[in-house]
Amino acid sequence: MDANDETCDQQLPLPPRPVLPDIAAARGHGPADVVEAHWQSLRLSWQWKHAVHQVRSPGRPYPGIVPLLEAAATQPRLRRLYPFTSHFTLLFSSSTSYPWTVQGGSIEPLDNGRFKVRRRSPFAVIGEVETAEEAVARVLELLPTGPEPVITAAADEHV
Repeated sequence: MDANDETCDQQLPLPPRPVLPDIAAARGHGPADVVEAHWQSLRLSWQWKHAVHQVRSPGRPYPGIVPLLEAAATQPRLRRLYPFTSHFTLLFSSSTSYPWTVQGGSIEPLDNGRFKVRRRSPFAVIGEVETAEEAVARVLELLPTGPEPVITAAADEHV
């Protein structure tokens, strides 16, 4: 065994876990604070998962959830909604706990780097786009017109 074989067996250290916002404390301040804390938590968590993936599986693609969250976070109408992910798909709710009240649609990052946008009601794929920004624009078009949805807290959240 030569020196190169030994270095191949050594794995790079994983990045440190991020310090996430205190969601429980945010719940004590009301739904708007929960929404903001969860946006921060999702972005930090997915950035860390992506960094870990780069260490453990260098060169292997990773779904575009990080740029998608970053693009969505720049949009005030989406930023008012509670973001959540399921199987790398990003959704937006007007309630801060299950059962979710999904608004607009969902965005799924695809393995080919594109993004699939789905309508929630009636459920249907409305298209694939090249960039996270285009996907976010499509979901914004799916949001109800008129008054913004009211963000609701879970029944056990006392505000």
